[in-house]
Amino acid sequence: MPVKIPKKLPATKVLTNENIFIMDETRASTQDIRPLKIVILNLMPTKIVTETQLLRLLSNTPLQIDVVFLRPENHESKNTSKQHLETFYQTFDSIKDSKFDGMIITGAPIEMLQWNQVNYWNELVGIMDWTKTHVFSTMHICWAAQAGLFHHYGIEKTILSKKMFGIYSHRVLNPMSKLVRGFDDTFKAPHSRYTGVDKEAILKCDKLQILTESKLAGVHIVTDTVQKNVFVTGHFEYDLDTLSLEYERDLKKGLDTDVPYGYYKDNDPNNKPVFTWRAHANLLFQNWLNYYVYQETPYDISKI
Repeated sequence: MPVKIPKKLPATKVLTNENIFIMDETRASTQDIRPLKIVILNLMPTKIVTETQLLRLLSNTPLQIDVVFLRPENHESKNTSKQHLETFYQTFDSIKDSKFDGMIITGAPIEMLQWNQVNYWNELVGIMDWTKTHVFSTMHICWAAQAGLFHHYGIEKTILSKKMFGIYSHRVLNPMSKLVRGFDDTFKAPHSRYTGVDKEAILKCDKLQILTESKLAGVHIVTDTVQKNVFVTGHFEYDLDTLSLEYERDLKKGLDTDVPYGYYKDNDPNNKPVFTWRAHANLLFQNWLNYYVYQETPYDISKI
């Protein structure tokens, strides 16, 4: 089954050209089925790119999904037009009385800021509190994973000595978890961040469990014990060229950024990068939608 999105959303054309099954609102309204309601709080500056990346992963499932995009109300986006935001995005005030099967909170390139320096921090805290009663399961990505672990469980982020940047090998610590069902014992995933999470503090918290980690990149996927919250410190949603574009931007800014680890063939930026994480990215989102959302959420969404 497809993901249902607005007909004029830029991602529609991209995904259609990739032969990915999507459905516009008109056709979806004729189906006698309750779609999963997923709200995406998109904090990334390149919102259209992130929309496409996440919709591509959400669409690879037999479930019909109704997606709502959310943006911080008082944050002015410098990389996405006001028209696009007003057409395809809602603010929290407009959806706060609704219930959702699932939520995704994206990362944002602001990890070096203190929490109270983020101009939408108070709004984000309010949204994360709201998820406890209005969302069945929430996935937090990269910076949002750090923010969620801090807000919900008091787990502080840590400053890294060097940017964690590239494709890293990971291992599964808890193969019995449904979220990593079908994962290989080892797999690869992208990271791009200057901060991490305190592993020892997570291990001491009896409400959290680490599902996957990397020897080099550290803690990767964390969940709470009741499957309400998922925290992914990397960027499974990234396209093949995302790290390459980011590397070029860093160099133009004069930043001392290393070549993305394990990304280019022979570690040579003149070579084309190799896609080594796509299968597990799709599997993670399928498992989350199926086992953490669809199989558990009430059919009557008002009972969430």
